[in-house]
Amino acid sequence: MATTTGSLPPRDLNAFPDGLRGRRILLCTESFGPVNGVSRTTLMLVNHLRSHGALVAVVAPDNHTKANTFAPVGTDDVGATYRQEVRLTGYPLPFNPELSIVYPVRLSTLYQRTFGGPPDLIYLASPASLGFQVMLQLRKHSAESQVPIISNFQTDLAGYCKILFPGALGSFASWMFARTQGYLFSHPSVKTIFYPSTFVRRYLEGVAGVQGEKLDILRRGVSTEGFNPARRSEALRKKWAPNGELILFTCSRLAGEKGFEFLAQVASELDRRRLGFKLVIVGGNRNALVEQEVKEMFGSLREKKKVIFTGFKVGDDLTAHYASADVFLHCSITETFGLVVLEAMASGVPVVARDEGGPSDIVEHGKTGYLIPPHELGGFVEKVIELGRSAQLRERLGRASYARACEATWEKIGNKVAWRMADAIEKRETERADRKLTTTTTISNAGVPTYGWLFMSGALRQLVVSGIVDAKLVIGLCTILGIWVGVSVYLVVTKVGHLAKALTPRMSARMRLLLQW
Repeated sequence: MATTTGSLPPRDLNAFPDGLRGRRILLCTESFGPVNGVSRTTLMLVNHLRSHGALVAVVAPDNHTKANTFAPVGTDDVGATYRQEVRLTGYPLPFNPELSIVYPVRLSTLYQRTFGGPPDLIYLASPASLGFQVMLQLRKHSAESQVPIISNFQTDLAGYCKILFPGALGSFASWMFARTQGYLFSHPSVKTIFYPSTFVRRYLEGVAGVQGEKLDILRRGVSTEGFNPARRSEALRKKWAPNGELILFTCSRLAGEKGFEFLAQVASELDRRRLGFKLVIVGGNRNALVEQEVKEMFGSLREKKKVIFTGFKVGDDLTAHYASADVFLHCSITETFGLVVLEAMASGVPVVARDEGGPSDIVEHGKTGYLIPPHELGGFVEKVIELGRSAQLRERLGRASYARACEATWEKIGNKVAWRMADAIEKRETERADRKLTTTTTISNAGVPTYGWLFMSGALRQLVVSGIVDAKLVIGLCTILGIWVGVSVYLVVTKVGHLAKALTPRMSARMRLLLQW
């Protein structure tokens, strides 16, 4: 299979580019270790690149929960020549402690702590607090010293802002993120931005204002050796639904932005309409208060044991949970791709999803599942009931889902990224060689007016140019710092709110005891 994008020549995605072997890749990611789709995708890429001879150094925030569930493949033969993983300190998010806002860090420090100098290429996985800092600092480097960047847009930060922040603050934060992303992604140092779905492309071009020629679609893959119908466990099914109830299933981090309020409404309506079902929810949150808030959304359904929370699951245990379900429900509308949807399909389980974000490109309506307009609760419930009443329909859609998932392989996806990396490195080296061969001396004005008096003194010109560059860097850093401080204040307020909410029942209980006394 060959692919071509823009002015690039066709590439064979069945082959890994020889030009990338031995190359130094600085991979910066906002999370590396916890259980989430971005982390799993990044791990797959790291393992793929290292197993084919690329030298990959991973830079990521510290995982405050210390709940790592996997370790990447190492590179034993060159392990002593560079640090394969560097962790940075940051402020953990109250609603998801596995993620952190990275404290300010110099790009030169990252270079020294990994390869001892500039890498051949920088890869940004779902850039946020760390990725923004890297792009901001790199754009201040001279064209000669700029390392090419390839970014993978995997998290809808602007969408999260609208959900997590109240009212006008959410709209402003969303607008600010879009403007910041557009400003950073538009710089010439950013060569390619991978996006997972048409939903994301519309955002990048239409809202953030990123150049269309930089965008390249990158689907995600799924391991059909791990996720497949053969993992079905009758013992699990008997445990969940001893009376043969329909088993509904979802897998997600327990957080408000994941659509659990909508899911709770679906479950309540199904119960009202007397559908015999059990809803199995796999996932959790390292913040116990946030997790409890989600669980409380399901009210009496938990007491009736119609809703089962299993906590985090990994490995064979996770794949067995997927394959043992009858229908997969996906209620989040902020997913840029929705890896869990593809995992459910690989497990032979039909999907009912809200028609927003990444799942819109994965699920074929009426063939592998159903896509329902985001706010149509009734339509969502109807499709669940329709699947619940027909085992034959579930089987037909499940077979089609498995066939669709088998088309997405990590090997070809990893090779596509590798080819883009190799092309970016090759282009940079060609441009540098051309500059060295050029005998004409050019004077960089760095945005300074080309007035003759200015160039009478080289020292004066250099002083003015340096001053302008420093001023731009200070303004940029202050902008990022301002956003960081604003978010930090909000996070502190959120944390205090969670604490107060947790203490309120205890205070009320003590007051009741005092009054009784």
